[in-house]
Amino acid sequence: MTQYKIPVLPGDGIGPEIIAEGRKVIDAAGERFGFDVEWIEYPHGADHYLETGELISEETLKELSRYPAIYLGSIGDPRVAPGILEKGILLTARFYFDQYINLRPIKLLDGVWTPIKDKTSKDIDFVVVRENTEDFYIGIGGRAKKGESKDLLEVRRTLYSAKFGLDIETDSEEIGYQIGLISKEGTRRVIEYAFDLAGKRKKHVSSVDKANVLSDIYGFWREEFNEVSAKYPDITTDFNFVDAITMWFVKNPEWFDVVVTPNMFGDIITDLGAMIQGGLGLAPGGNINPTGTSMFEPIHGSAPKYKGQNKVNPIATIWAGAMLIEQLGEKEASDMIVSAIQKNILDGKVRTYDMGGRSSTSDVGDDIARRIKEE
Repeated sequence: MTQYKIPVLPGDGIGPEIIAEGRKVIDAAGERFGFDVEWIEYPHGADHYLETGELISEETLKELSRYPAIYLGSIGDPRVAPGILEKGILLTARFYFDQYINLRPIKLLDGVWTPIKDKTSKDIDFVVVRENTEDFYIGIGGRAKKGESKDLLEVRRTLYSAKFGLDIETDSEEIGYQIGLISKEGTRRVIEYAFDLAGKRKKHVSSVDKANVLSDIYGFWREEFNEVSAKYPDITTDFNFVDAITMWFVKNPEWFDVVVTPNMFGDIITDLGAMIQGGLGLAPGGNINPTGTSMFEPIHGSAPKYKGQNKVNPIATIWAGAMLIEQLGEKEASDMIVSAIQKNILDGKVRTYDMGGRSSTSDVGDDIARRIKEE
């Protein structure tokens, strides 16, 4: 029997409840397909931070880097100022492990309501590949008051480093500024990943940018896209401004196969994607380093008001678990989990409140696990 060790960070709010169901389903798949998981739990989140003052240490990150995949519940707590946990744990992990791809399947399952009239599961089935470590999310910027001042901003990545020395002179009472950066290396690798993925699907890649306004940064993105696409002559391509693609997602989602996007725009359009596939409770995601440590999670937040109520939908977390074991090479087991989710939905007897039912979080996990074991 194949043995896997998988670190798990249940996190905050509803995180421990939904992660418990994800683990339950993966364990059931392991029984069915001949693998066993040893879950290694880490406490990092709001409680740990409030008790110890630690977000996540270099020592812990080094320890986690020994594993190919991490299972994450949710991060965020009203007792901690916004951004502290997210930047101190989530973004720190993404940058440390160089998880340069955020992978989001936008797939409408049969039996799930979508707000888009007359669209079915045949129309909504594409993947967003979001660059995950650059753009305006590199986390450098500042403020300056009237007069003259200086600032030194620095970006360090495994691929490169960059410094920005700023001489600031303003007669405004105060200004705020944020630096966005994309690199040739970082852009090419995420676009290449998108083309490789499209080669296994419908052979169509759509690029997202705002090159008509932010021409320096996103004009550069387009240039790199064109250079990469020349190596894939059998794959069709198109360019989309980010404002236009939000319209096309709603009007003609069937046009899309693989969508590749810079970081900030990807963050925006994947929430729209989650809604057209039925809501945040059905939206999984992966932060991917194809040759290193990846991290899988639902894209929704920690929903602290529902903590401990055993009522929220665990399907996004269970689906993220399917993505995790596929990353480990268990493709058949991953497909079985998604199939069991689909059958649970079509049966309609065990559903949480957001899908019109009265079942609990654990009821849904039990039903999906049962289907895997019995089929």
